[in-house]
Parts: sequence; C-alpha cells; structure tokens
Amino acid sequence: MYFLQLAFGKTTVAAMATLLIICLTTFSTSASATSVIATLNKSVVTKNDVVKLTIRADFTNTGNGPDLAPLKKDFEILGQSRNSQFNFNLGTNRAMSYWVISLMPKSIGTFTIPSIKIGKYASQALTLTVKNAPQRLDQNGNTPVMLKTYVSNDSPYLQQQIIFSMSLYTSTSLGNANLSVPSNPNLVFKQLTDKQTSFKKINGTHYQVLTKKYLAFPQKSGKLTIEPQTLSAMMDTGNSSHLIRIQSKPIHLNVQPITPNYDNNNWLPSSDVSIKTQLSKPKNTLKIGDTLIWTIKTNAKNVLPEQIPQPTFNSTKAYKLYPEPATFNSQKNNNNIISQQITKIEVVPTKGDHLKLPDVSVAYWDTQSNTEKTVAVSTPSIKIAPLSLNKDTRAKTEKTVQDGNAKNYVLTKKNTKVKQKSGLNNHQYIILELAILIIIVFLLWSILFLKKRNTENDETSILTLQKFTPLSNSNEKSAFKSLIECCRKNDISQLRSHLLAWAYHRWGDNEIRSVEDIKRLIKSVSLTELIMEAELILYSKHSDHQWQGSSLADALEAYKTEKPKESQLSQLRTLYPNF
Repeated sequence: MYFLQLAFGKTTVAAMATLLIICLTTFSTSASATSVIATLNKSVVTKNDVVKLTIRADFTNTGNGPDLAPLKKDFEILGQSRNSQFNFNLGTNRAMSYWVISLMPKSIGTFTIPSIKIGKYASQALTLTVKNAPQRLDQNGNTPVMLKTYVSNDSPYLQQQIIFSMSLYTSTSLGNANLSVPSNPNLVFKQLTDKQTSFKKINGTHYQVLTKKYLAFPQKSGKLTIEPQTLSAMMDTGNSSHLIRIQSKPIHLNVQPITPNYDNNNWLPSSDVSIKTQLSKPKNTLKIGDTLIWTIKTNAKNVLPEQIPQPTFNSTKAYKLYPEPATFNSQKNNNNIISQQITKIEVVPTKGDHLKLPDVSVAYWDTQSNTEKTVAVSTPSIKIAPLSLNKDTRAKTEKTVQDGNAKNYVLTKKNTKVKQKSGLNNHQYIILELAILIIIVFLLWSILFLKKRNTENDETSILTLQKFTPLSNSNEKSAFKSLIECCRKNDISQLRSHLLAWAYHRWGDNEIRSVEDIKRLIKSVSLTELIMEAELILYSKHSDHQWQGSSLADALEAYKTEKPKESQLSQLRTLYPNF
C-alpha cells in the first residue's frame, strides 16, 4: 500500500480500494444469491435427543419451502419454524429465508442427512452420529423403566400357538404412556390377557410390573422376527418431567414346516383334541321320515376355532343328512386358548331298520409328543320303526323319502295331524286369526312407544360432547379440513376444539369425551407424541417458543389416508396350502 501511494498518490489508491471492495461485495452477493445452505446445531447426539436442522435460502422465490420427504426415513419430524431476513448494502437488496426443523433420530448409528431441495436448488449433505443415551440410574444403580418381551416357544410349528408376553417394569410414575402393539405380516396376534399387575424387587429396587400377553400363530415357516416393542411416556424425575422412549430387544423365531410324515390333509397343531356326539330323539318310537338332530362338538387346545376342520358326511339310502353352518366358541385363560366347533346335522331316516351313523374322527399333530394322533368317536345306533301304513302306501312313502323329499313328507305328516286333532271350522279359524293379529299389533305398538319414551329420556339426561362443546362443522370432512387449517396456521389455542370436533364426527359421541380418548383410539405412536407435545406447549407455565403445527397436520393426513389391513382370519385361511 505504501508503494502504491508513492506511485499513484493517496487519492487514487483510496478510489481503487473502494472499487475493489465494491467488486468483491458484488461478486460475493451474486455468488451466494442462489444457494441453499444446511447446518446442524449438533453433529453428535444421543438417542432420544432432538437435533435442529437449519436451512437457509438466499433467494426470494422459495415456493412451498424445503422438501423434507428424504428425512422421514431415519428421523421423526417433530416441528418446524420459518423466518425471513432482508439486508440492504451499498444499494443492493438481499433476501434470506430460514427454516428450523426439529428432528428425533429413529435409531442409533451414523446417518447422512441428504440434500434438501428448495425449488431447483439443493443444500449440501450432512453427517449426524447418534449414540446410545446414558442410562438414568437410581441410587441402587438400576434403570427406573424397563421393557422386556419373551415368547413361550421360539421354534414352533407352522400355525402352532405361542405366547408373546410384554412386561413393563417401572420404579417411578409415568404419564401419557403409549405402549406399542406387536405386529408382523406373517404372524396372527390375538390378545390373551389384559394388563396384569405384580411387584418385584431387583437389586434393591422395587418395581411395579405390568404384563400383557398375546397369542401368536405363525403363518409362514422359516426365520421370523418380532420387532422391538416401544414405550413413549412422560417420566417424573421429581423436579420436572421429560419425554422418554425405550424399546425391548427383538425376538427371533425359527418356524418349523409341516412335518413330511403327517398324512392328513388338514394340518392341526394342538396339545389335545376331543370329540363328543349326541343324537337327539323327538320321541321314544322313531319312524321313517322323523327328524333327528345330530350334534358334534369338537374341542381343541391351543388353536383358533377356525383352525378346527369341519366334519363332512354324505347321505345314504338309509338316511338323508342336512347340515347347518358350524358355530364357534373359545375360552381363554392365562396360558392358552380352548376352542370349540359345534356342528349340527338334521338326520331323516329313509329305511325301517337300525340307524347307524358314521364315526367322527379328527387327525391332529400333538405338539407335546410331536406325533400324529387321531381321535374318533362312535354314535350309538337307533332303531327306526317302519311306517304303519298298508303295503302299497308304505312302499310309495319310502320311495318318496329315499328320493330326497323326506322333509316335505315330515311337514305334510305334521300338518295332517294338526288338522285331524283340530275340530274348528273355517269361521272360527278366521276369528282366531284376527284376534291373534290384533294382539300382535298391540304388542308392537307398546314396544315402539316404550322405546321412543326411553330414547327421549336418554337424550335429555345424557350430556353429550356436542352440547358440552358446540360443533361448528356438520360432517367429518369439513371438521378435518378445519383441523388441518388450524395446524397449518399454528393456532394452538383452537387446536383442542378442532380435534374434538373431528373426533366426534369420526368415532361418535359415545367414544369421545376428551383428548385422551382421541389418543387412545388413533393407536399411532408418532401422532400421539405430536399431540402430547402440543399439550405440553399449550399448558406450559413458561412457554417461550412458538408451536409449529405442520408436522401434526402431515401426521393427521397420513393417518386419514392409511389403508386398512387384511383381516387376521383371511390371513389364517389363505396360508393352509402354502407351507
């Protein structure tokens, strides 16, 4: 600079320096005018920590903002906020937009935050390391909350019952607890017991243990994994409460296929199967054309009722069979399920002789001895007397019954007997029918009147959600639209009323009394956590940050469009031939 001043003079050098600064500033402004920059407030976090991702755009046309879809694979988006900034320097304008996104990693490890696009521009990729969170220990060195899962058998046969148990150990109070439900596309789960409470002392710490059991039936042979179960709750630490998320260990199953030496077409893995049959007689002396009821009860342990094969029999020259649809029952205890299938068949004899029905048998795979067994039961025979008619009439009647018109014959015979016993003429029949009709109409009118009065009393006595919180929407669609608009506008003061209005139209007034009912019915961990976060902000005594409702709006829209799963019964039946 000294030599420049000697050569060109102070005034010239000052002018050149000013020009150089202007050029550099202009170049810097133009170079950064179309850039998107992403930064993290932490590069290393622990599990369940919240990390903040800041995205800056140095241009005005940002459209709908950053595309956050690539983040949903490894992170839960808890919320976001936006602000803008304008700079004026040496006659030039510079606009900058900022987005701050709160993220929670879904698991531990090293993750790459991909490039985030805003319009046609994208940010640079970032790296985040997630480590195991240090365990909170009590004075005895034990964790205050534990979640354990285990199964009764890790090597079951295909469609064999196993018991899946979840035990939650707590030594401190929890609020707004949300426990996951086990699921797997290749397992049929049925709840066995509700939460059972017990108490245990482990290494000097007293735990309350809540245990819930499920029946699980594998529908595919080979290696299966039951994913870790999760718990999210607000844990009380004495001076404050904070959100915790813990998970159990995964459980691996090795499902055995149907054994090759099983000879029956119906695969039934059970610990015990029994059969009872009964043939009811309408009277002591049975004749051709009388109707008997053949009842078959099949009981099986550790299987679902639908797994029990239904007995099938064909009619013969000696009798005609008319089966009714089977009915199913089941009883659950603390360790298994006992299922029952009841089959009723109408039997019409077509020959005057001893009626002998076929034996009833069921083959099954004994899961205790690992052998194939068959249980069979015989039904005692019954003597059928011939028809007390003349020879020609008896032959014609027997032929009619054997041709398959047994039931029509029985009805005709019964009607004939009624007419013979009755001594009423046609005029008396008409009077009797009119009297019966008047009585029936009077009874129906009385029932409808009493029902209407009870309904009016119920409507006046029950305080419904609609009366307690007047609704501004007439249907679920408009209520859901208002709820989404409330979230998009970040209007937390109106969130509760819009949530209740939507839930009222979706589930009905009998199910919805408060926001807690909504969290119970949606059965979504992420959606429940977002509602809990909004409640914490709404009721916080020191609320110094703004609620961002776009994440809740996204979660609600995803929940609303989610497709229903295939029923468990259809899963069970379609897999019988595929093993």
